[in-house]
Amino acid sequence: MRYADPSANRDLLGNRTLLFIFICAFALVTLLQQILYGRNYIKRSLQFGWQSGDQLANWTGLFNVTDDPAVQSGSDSSSRSPGEGAGPSDRSGKLQIRPHRKPRPDRAPNGCGQVLSKEKTGEGQAELESVYFEFYEGPFEYNSTRCLELRHEILEVKVLSMVKQSELFDRWKSLQMCRWAMNISEANQFKSTLSRCCNAPSFLFTTQKNTPLGTKLKYEVDTSGIYHINQEIFRMFPKDMPYYRSQFKKCAVVGNGGILKNSRCGREINSADFVFRCNLPPISEKYTMDVGVKTDVVTVNPSIITERFHKLEKWRRPFYRVLQVYENASVLLPAFYNTRNTDVSIRVKYVLDDFESTQAVYYFHPQYLVNVSRYWLSLGVRAKRISTGLILATAALELCEEVHLFGFWAFPMNPSGLYITHHYYDNVKPRPGFHAMPSEIFNFLHLHSRGILRVHTGTCTCC
Repeated sequence: MRYADPSANRDLLGNRTLLFIFICAFALVTLLQQILYGRNYIKRSLQFGWQSGDQLANWTGLFNVTDDPAVQSGSDSSSRSPGEGAGPSDRSGKLQIRPHRKPRPDRAPNGCGQVLSKEKTGEGQAELESVYFEFYEGPFEYNSTRCLELRHEILEVKVLSMVKQSELFDRWKSLQMCRWAMNISEANQFKSTLSRCCNAPSFLFTTQKNTPLGTKLKYEVDTSGIYHINQEIFRMFPKDMPYYRSQFKKCAVVGNGGILKNSRCGREINSADFVFRCNLPPISEKYTMDVGVKTDVVTVNPSIITERFHKLEKWRRPFYRVLQVYENASVLLPAFYNTRNTDVSIRVKYVLDDFESTQAVYYFHPQYLVNVSRYWLSLGVRAKRISTGLILATAALELCEEVHLFGFWAFPMNPSGLYITHHYYDNVKPRPGFHAMPSEIFNFLHLHSRGILRVHTGTCTCC
C-alpha cells in the first residue's frame, strides 16, 4: 500500500492566497506612487527660485526674502541672463536664494509679503514647503516667464473634471507666488462681452426707465407669470440706474465662504471704493478682522425674510435692526425671480419707509438675471440657479474698473488641504443640487489667471 499525498491534485496557491498577494502588490504600488508624487511636488515647488540653467542638486542655501528697498523695487526677472544665479544682486522681486549662508530666524510679515528663511535640510524642508507656499505672495512679476507658465497651467484645464481637486489646488497655490495685475486688454474685452449680453449699467435694477408704467413684467423663473406694473409699484422704482459703467475704481465682492475665516482681509475689503455683500451676512465685531464692515449694497434672499422674520408680518423691528448694521447700504432683492418672492420683497420697502430709514431698496431686473444665467451657462456653469455671488461679481465687472473677490471658495478644504467651514460664521450646508459652486469658482480662477479680476484665498497682509 502506497502513501497518499494529501496535497495531490490541489492548487497550493488557493484563491485566498492570490487575493492576499494582489492586495499587497496594489498597496505597494500605491505607496510608491505617493512617494514619487511627493518628491516631484517638492522639486517643482523649489524651482520657483531657480532659472532654467541652475542645478537643484547643488543647492544647500536658503529661501530668503529681503527687506532691502533697492531690491524690493527691482525690475522684472526677465532682465537677467539665462545662466545667472539668484543672489543678493537679484532684482527680479522680493524672493532671493542665497547659497551657502547660515539660516536666519523667521521674521514677521513686512508689507504685503511674508518674510521667511528656512534651511533646506532635513525637517526644515517639509516645513518650508508647507509654510512658504501657503503664506508668501508676490515675488514674481505678473508677466515674468515663470508666472506665464503658472497661469497657463490653470488655463489649460478647460473643464473642472480634467484634473484631480488636489492637482487644481497645487496649481492655484503655485500661482500665488506671482503678483496679480489686471490685464487691461483682456479685462476690456471681457467687459465688452458682458455689456452686449447683460448691460448692468442699464438693467441690473428694475427702474422707471427700463420698466415703464403699465409694463407686463415677466418673471425670471415663472415665465408664464406676469406682473403688471401699477402706479404704486412704479413709484418704488428709481428713475434710472444709480450707477454707471466703470464708476468705481476698485470694488470688493464679499462672499460668505469659510475661506474668509482667519483671513485678516477686513482692512483690505474696507479700503475698496465700493463693497457688495450677499444675503445679510454677519459683520459684527467678532468677524470684522476677517470680513470688514464697509457695505454699499447688500442682497437679501426672500427665503431669509420668510424663515427668520416670518415674512415681516410680525418681526418688522428685528428685521429693521438687522439692516441698520449695514448703515446706509442699499438693499437689493430678487422680487421678480418667481411669484412667491414679490410680496415679501415689496414688504421690505414698506418696513423701511415705516421706520423712516434712508436706505434705498432696489429689485433685480428679471431679464438681467436671465441674461446673466445664459451667459454663464455658455461658459459651462450648469445649475438650477447661479449664485448671488456670481451675479454680483458679473455686475461689478461692468460697474468697476478693478474687481476683487473675497470669500469665494466652493470646496471643503482650502488650497493647502485643510478643512474649512462652509461659511465663515457657520457650517450649514446649502441645499444640494441648487447651485454649481465648484464650477463657478473654477471660472473665477480662470478670470484671475487672465488678469480680469482677482480672487483672494489666502491671508491678507496689506491694503
